[in-house]
Amino acid sequence: MSRLKLGVIGVGALGRHHARILSEMNGVDLVGVAEVNPEQGQSVAAACNTTWYTDPNELLDKVDAASIVVPSIYHLDVAKKFISRGLPVMIEKPLAATYADASRIFELAEKHSCLVQVGHIERFNPAFQMVADSCSTPKYIRCERLAPFTFRSTDIGVVHDLMIHDIDLVLALNNSPLARVEAFGASVVSDHEDCAQARLHFENGCIADLNASRIHPEARRTLHCWGYEGSFTADLNTREVSSFKPGETLKHGPSLTERSRRPGADIEQMKQDIFGKQIEMDQVTLPKVDALTAELQNFVDSILQGVQPVVNAQAGLSAMEVAEAVLTSIKSHQWEGSKAGPVGPHFEIPAAAGLRVA
Repeated sequence: MSRLKLGVIGVGALGRHHARILSEMNGVDLVGVAEVNPEQGQSVAAACNTTWYTDPNELLDKVDAASIVVPSIYHLDVAKKFISRGLPVMIEKPLAATYADASRIFELAEKHSCLVQVGHIERFNPAFQMVADSCSTPKYIRCERLAPFTFRSTDIGVVHDLMIHDIDLVLALNNSPLARVEAFGASVVSDHEDCAQARLHFENGCIADLNASRIHPEARRTLHCWGYEGSFTADLNTREVSSFKPGETLKHGPSLTERSRRPGADIEQMKQDIFGKQIEMDQVTLPKVDALTAELQNFVDSILQGVQPVVNAQAGLSAMEVAEAVLTSIKSHQWEGSKAGPVGPHFEIPAAAGLRVA
């Protein structure tokens, strides 16, 4: 295989960037884009010097692999066309709109021995990578992901839209089965939950707190990881990473309180020495990286080298499984602690909801 023939399915707000990057990538021929919107499809195809198609089926005999960037509710329908032919696919996150659809994609990939990459782009963020390299035994993880409402991805809620990123990061940091979930959320401007809070308890004792909102006035993405190696905080927007690590005397010597009780102990000096000598502080801003380019390059390299991508189908399915547990908890949350009171993101009254269904 001299040059990899690739197609992009869906070239809207995000898909057009997939097309642009792949059209400029060494060793890749972007042979076409499929898009139902004629104006958008023609515009992107012209900009990328490729061909526009209205139907993904028209690309099946023309490509070696495809990048799927359609609304989540269509992921299964589109992906199965390519997977059933053994054609590798890159599927934007989430893997699907439901856990059932995600499971079906995974099963098809296994059946046809087909490479599937899932677009959890934060794995390619250098700030996350530094935290992952620094904290191998996390005991507590906290993630916050806030964004203004964009009127995109309205076929899913904030858990599948935004929180899924942090679910994937937590699972990448902490390799342990999930024990239980506590979550709540609310629908504010859409038909799904727009803000959500979740606490994940893992069997190895690690706890992760996740906060996500797509109705916040400003964008913010942060990750905090605490473990035996120290405490690490990453701003995923600015790529700034702050760390607090125990110094050698703190790790191997007597405790500070024990030393403070010794005759002649200089308490004021000990206070000044806490940060710097006893606890080592560091703060770095990492160079900017085009994470989408890195992600798509990983997809291409994985195909050419015959290896699994950084985020494979199993990772995408695992994130969906946790997201499903979060959504189940959100739907069952009783806001007034009463079975007759409002429940779930839409504050439904169970009896009234039952009457509406009947």
